[in-house]
Amino acid sequence: MNSNLFDQLGLNIDIAYVFIGLIILLIILFILIIIQNNKIKRIVEQTSRFMKGRDAASLEDEIVALFEDNRIIKKATEENQKDINDLYNRLASCFQKIGIIKYDAFNQMGGQLSYSIALLDEDNNGFLLNSVHSTEGCYSYSKEIRGGKCKLELGEEEQMALNEAMDYQN
Repeated sequence: MNSNLFDQLGLNIDIAYVFIGLIILLIILFILIIIQNNKIKRIVEQTSRFMKGRDAASLEDEIVALFEDNRIIKKATEENQKDINDLYNRLASCFQKIGIIKYDAFNQMGGQLSYSIALLDEDNNGFLLNSVHSTEGCYSYSKEIRGGKCKLELGEEEQMALNEAMDYQN
């Protein structure tokens, strides 16, 4: 079956082919409409799940509240960090290293009642206490320690206590 219109245009095409082409095009368009409807349906479901009965204004309020909570948490974290730094700075000057040596000063008592104690901070600054016990009494001495050194001469037990304190592991 030939069309007069096609003949006038100089095309020798059967109209049945044009109808078949249009039907195939309609089927393709119908399939695309179904695919688009499914995508729109999924988006509507996701939006409704996201909103959960809320309107846009209440959702905006919740987002603003989350930003406010985030700001509060950030401020608290900064304050905590400052407190931690302050505690660390204070701890650096506290006595952290300890060394103690007990000994018998005069080899007569047998009880090792004499002792040397070294107390040092993080930078090996502090003091050394030496207590010597004898039959006549007990005598205590203190010596300042700076950077792990003492300006005064140290006895053997005092040096041992100082070395023990400097080797002390927290």
